[in-house]
Amino acid sequence: MTSKIAKRQQAVRDGLDRDKAYEITEAVKLLKERATAKFDETIEVAMNLGVDPRHADQMVRGVVNLPNGTGRDVRVAVFARGPKAEEATAAGADIVGAEDLVETVQKGEINFDRCIATPDMMPLVGRLGKVLGPRGMMPNPKVGTVTMDITAAVKASKGGAVEFRVEKAGIVHAGVGKASFEADKIIENVRAFADAVIKAKPSGAKGNYVKKVAISSTMGPGLKIDVASLAQA
Repeated sequence: MTSKIAKRQQAVRDGLDRDKAYEITEAVKLLKERATAKFDETIEVAMNLGVDPRHADQMVRGVVNLPNGTGRDVRVAVFARGPKAEEATAAGADIVGAEDLVETVQKGEINFDRCIATPDMMPLVGRLGKVLGPRGMMPNPKVGTVTMDITAAVKASKGGAVEFRVEKAGIVHAGVGKASFEADKIIENVRAFADAVIKAKPSGAKGNYVKKVAISSTMGPGLKIDVASLAQA
């Protein structure tokens, strides 16, 4: 089995230059050709930024609506009461609740990928900071997950909204589609993500903001990207 894995890894790396910065179109073509796993691999993008997120004025975070979706079935939970709870259900939320949902999450039962809350629910939801915060799932008005427009928020989450937040090493990353997507749709998603991160450049960022960009598939190699090729056509 180990030999088979080694042969497969060698096969997906053959013909690739680890030091070359590929144009985005060529990189996506190479990734798709090498996405040979028995499942539909996720295409991921990672951007190394010239920021130190330990400083408040160098934090990078936001949300982007990918034009072609993520290819994932995103489970959405909504903290709301009354008419807003009914609105959430009608919009397609998978889980809707108030105190009962808070209790469920406190027990460690997190059966969702993204959560939304109405502003009046935040004093209650705030108790879940230690549970949801480390997972990057805490509702936040800056990324549109604390809102009265529940319908729009649920549909955005289901349709391809991706949150991003820079990590300690200055890296921000996200899944931006599936290997089964047409190449031009992957490219559009990568460019939309990169554009959103660039627009989120914080006031404290100095010098070269975008240092490196790479894309990869779940089981495939990482390819460096020529940053200039990410500019929107």
